[in-house]
Amino acid sequence: MFEAIAFYLFAFLTIAMFYITVTTSQALYALTALAAGMIFISAFFFILGADFLGAVQIVVYSGAVMALYAFGMMFFDTTREVKEKNGNKYLVTGLATISAILVVLIFAAPIVGDNITALYPVTEGAGNTQEIGIVLFTKYLVPFELAAVMLLVAMVSGIVLAGKKMDLSLTLMSDAEITDMKKEINKKVLS
Repeated sequence: MFEAIAFYLFAFLTIAMFYITVTTSQALYALTALAAGMIFISAFFFILGADFLGAVQIVVYSGAVMALYAFGMMFFDTTREVKEKNGNKYLVTGLATISAILVVLIFAAPIVGDNITALYPVTEGAGNTQEIGIVLFTKYLVPFELAAVMLLVAMVSGIVLAGKKMDLSLTLMSDAEITDMKKEINKKVLS
């Protein structure tokens, strides 16, 4: 009974946070709701007894959203109103229909999936974290290492690309130069 109440509570909270993420026009509100939604998703793992996956969900995904939050605060003018253009109504209707069908299939999957068995049987005496480690470092060792190398390349590339854009330092400029730069930016924005 407790699991059912917790599931529906966290399901409602997760959907509400992602609804705010999609519908708000403020970038900071959207990123905050996205981080909260990721944390609420981790609650499902804790309810199912997968504590390691719940902790990884919080650390990895919520941490990634917080990094996105920091970049959003640095690079975007969050005080400006966003003007959106309405797209093709047929495309929106088609995507909404496909989304509705997928939601129905996701909710129907547990009813149909009673005969699903795990690929790896549970090892006696090993906990949840040990089971994940056994599978990760035996069958999926090469993809795990490739993902680590790809993340390293992405991090170095991001640093290189960000470094190329840093040709002006506001700390080394005089007040007059900063005022002139603000005037130029305002002229570009207004025109």
